[in-house]
Amino acid sequence: MAGGLLLSGAIAALLTGALPAPSPSSGFVDPPPDKIVIKVATVNGSGCPQGTAAVAVSEDNTAFTVTYSDYLAQAGGGSDPTAFRRNCQLSLIVHVPQGFTYAIASADYRGFASLQRGASATQRASYYFQGSPSTVSRNHPFSGPCNDNWQATDETDWAQLVYAPCGVQRNFNINTELRVNAGTQSADKVSFIRCRRGESCLRAGEESDSCGARQGAVIRRQG
Repeated sequence: MAGGLLLSGAIAALLTGALPAPSPSSGFVDPPPDKIVIKVATVNGSGCPQGTAAVAVSEDNTAFTVTYSDYLAQAGGGSDPTAFRRNCQLSLIVHVPQGFTYAIASADYRGFASLQRGASATQRASYYFQGSPSTVSRNHPFSGPCNDNWQATDETDWAQLVYAPCGVQRNFNINTELRVNAGTQSADKVSFIRCRRGESCLRAGEESDSCGARQGAVIRRQG
């Protein structure tokens, strides 16, 4: 079949392989044997205080969206000196079928920015597995003046995907950050960047592969 399964802007596909891996305990009760299943362990950070972030997993459990109500960074005017940076960390438990592993192939972010002339902002995301020293980070800069919606996408080529270790259960962490630099804007002006209230800010899906050799035919899945 042409094309892969599109999940909230991310492509997911299962690759066959000949080297099965042990299936560690994941905390899931009777997970489906042939699907990736996502469970949110924790959500915390200055950009997502308790009760201000909602995580929704897709109907087929292979993608998720996050909606924030108070994820805003600002600088200038009477802003709190610490308000220029806000972050939110998601810790995800991911179950995959025995013999497979997974990686994040694509993540979409969106929000609104109001930046004065001379000000700038950055949206940043870091991705890493629990206990791993390897972290993949992506930055998206914005410059003033602007007063508009924004969208940023993190994509990774298949050959560069970082997969979860085989045979062990490791939480997958996504640490996002919004940052504002007042720069040369007028001292009495305020610049800010935020995830829009009531709308999904982060949408992500998973890419799975066989443990062991990264070889084999691609099994395309339709929803």
